Amino acid sequence: MIRRPPRSTPKPSSAASDVYKRQLSTQKIKMIKILVLCTGNSCRSIITEGLLNHYGKDFFNAYSAGSHPAGYVHPLSIKTLEKNKIFLDNFKSQSWNDFSDINFDLVITVCDNAAGETCPLYLKNTLKAHWGVADPAKFKGTEEEAEIEFLKVFNVLKKRCLALVQNYKQNNLLNIDQIKEIGNLI
Repeated sequence: MIRRPPRSTPKPSSAASDVYKRQLSTQKIKMIKILVLCTGNSCRSIITEGLLNHYGKDFFNAYSAGSHPAGYVHPLSIKTLEKNKIFLDNFKSQSWNDFSDINFDLVITVCDNAAGETCPLYLKNTLKAHWGVADPAKFKGTEEEAEIEFLKVFNVLKKRCLALVQNYKQNNLLNIDQIKEIGNLI
């Protein structure tokens, strides 16, 4: 479990308020680094990265990667995020090897293939949870039906990300059993 320092410090008397304000502004809360893995890194992991960075911006730095990256971000992933007012412009499909210099606190897999793969050596001691969800890119249908499928996946992942953020806010720690349980929300 990773514990974060308490969010607030008792407020001193008004005579020391300037010193107190300076201390608060220089205190750094450790941001939890999360790597979201999927095989292709074009849909589910991208959406989860966006959700965690949007809703968990005070606690988390999320990144996404793939074991065999597609090399592009699916346009409906971006469209779905933007329709839901999540605007981040740095999404790209990349390999998990691109992040070997980052010491992650948590790895979340969002596809069954990635969950069954052996993670790179640099992730061996990292907490891991599986939040499997269907791949909307594999959906066959009209453009409108595909958009609905992406929205369904987005909503499941949003529910899970909000639960993770709320859980972390309340407990100030990452409890792997609770994080795995969050992966069952639909």
